[in-house]
Amino acid sequence: MTLNSDYAIHNVNDSSRRVWRVAELSDDGSPLRGPILVTFDKRTIFNLWTDFPSKFTPEQIQILREEEPYWYEFFMPRLEEA
Repeated sequence: MTLNSDYAIHNVNDSSRRVWRVAELSDDGSPLRGPILVTFDKRTIFNLWTDFPSKFTPEQIQILREEEPYWYEFFMPRLEEA
């Protein structure tokens, strides 16, 4: 997915981060519940439910491990299966 006006990046100006959480917005501008979205470059959006680990580079997996350890641990069984 590509970032557009249907999405909002959390803490977009935090230059210390290498991965940012992204919210998909409903028609009224409120965040949708369900998808766990992240971006590494503020352009391309990854859905952890459908894209991890197959669409992630080894570097992105390492960044997720360091900056989002909860979600890394949650999805770690997928790495063992791959």
